[in-house]
Amino acid sequence: MAAIRSRMGDPGAKGLAMAVGAAIRDGTLAPGVSLPPIRDVAAALQISPSTVSAAWAALNRAGMLLTDGRRGTAVRDLRTPAVTRYRRAMDGQTGLPLDLSTGVPDSALLPHLGAALLRWDTAGTPSSYLEDPLVPELDAVLRRDWPYRPRTLLVVDGAQDALDLIVRTYLGLGDTVAVEHPAFTPLVDLLESVGVGIVPVELDSHGLMVAALQAALAGGVKAVFLQPRAQNPTGVTMTRHRARQIARLIGDAGVLAVEDDSQGLLANTRPLSVGAWIPDFTVHIRGFSKSHGPDLRLAALSAPEHVLDRLVSYRALGQGWSSRLLQRILTHLLTDDDARAQVDRARQVYAARRAALVAALGAHGVVVGGTDGINIWVPVQDQATALVLLAGEGIAVTPGRAFTLEPGYPAHIRVTAGLVPHSEAAVVGGAIARAATTTLWRNGVR
Repeated sequence: MAAIRSRMGDPGAKGLAMAVGAAIRDGTLAPGVSLPPIRDVAAALQISPSTVSAAWAALNRAGMLLTDGRRGTAVRDLRTPAVTRYRRAMDGQTGLPLDLSTGVPDSALLPHLGAALLRWDTAGTPSSYLEDPLVPELDAVLRRDWPYRPRTLLVVDGAQDALDLIVRTYLGLGDTVAVEHPAFTPLVDLLESVGVGIVPVELDSHGLMVAALQAALAGGVKAVFLQPRAQNPTGVTMTRHRARQIARLIGDAGVLAVEDDSQGLLANTRPLSVGAWIPDFTVHIRGFSKSHGPDLRLAALSAPEHVLDRLVSYRALGQGWSSRLLQRILTHLLTDDDARAQVDRARQVYAARRAALVAALGAHGVVVGGTDGINIWVPVQDQATALVLLAGEGIAVTPGRAFTLEPGYPAHIRVTAGLVPHSEAAVVGGAIARAATTTLWRNGVR
């Protein structure tokens, strides 16, 4: 208690969590050390038990403490990485003949790189290590269809890198954010890894539900994370009317909106952002992994100046910039007629594949929501049953529990429809429908 008290400035939950975290990081609290009961800690520090409980919850989310029921709470060994939701979800789901669990694009639909690679014979050398991190020609191309007029753009190493930079520079232990529900699992893992609290906000067919977002903002969240198009996992695309409503609420609250437009150029609707109304409160991320290849490792973002300055300063301490060679390759792909035609064709193929699989499921009475994206969110009677039956058919899908944050949410599975050829939609859809409408309990198998 003396070690914690000496490090504790703010008497609130955040101050306690930071004090315990500091004691863990400097080795004063060693791995495996058991912490006293919450009431004993509260009495020793002269704070409320609820404050201690909130601090412990934040440290649990950050992976620094381990709570084990009656055995109490102990310091986690930070040398052993925590198993994330995403890895738990994928465990045992891969290796089947038809893997629809990945969420990755079809490699056969990516644009060819041959012409782009022939344009440069060296990686090039910057005039200075402080040179602008974004090449001017890519900046000009990106601005042509950005959903609002950005002051400054930045290119980073993929959309997840963008989210990681924002979380680590703008948020901290004890902060709380609003997140779409069902949620994008890697984002949840990222937020929990740094001890950020999550308030789930339900979706309907138009995007974040207004009343639910109002309640979250009233609770004092510091940021709102959303996907404006082809939300992963549901496929929901925000309407312009809903975007305007969300923008008004976020602007009035004065918090940050962080938009992850990961579908990018494969989306079937025009670019959309709450930044059209509140640019000074919006971070907008556009990924190119789905359209041009995950291994290209590039995404672009716009942000308010005070946020962007933090990102650039933070990156200067590490990698500094994203490869300008890759930026020039992306510029070629975004401007070359053949490459643009290939991306346009991919968009059409994905839309047709999604529609075919949704129709096949509908023919068996399984209704799937959402309108866009390479993934579909399929309701099932029993998740475990669906996974087992589909594995028996040689099909891997992602369990829906990885994307849900609240108990009692209806059972679902996520299926990467973009990997199902149109000719196989009826057969695959039939297998998924059978799995979705069966429960082993009902049939007496269990």
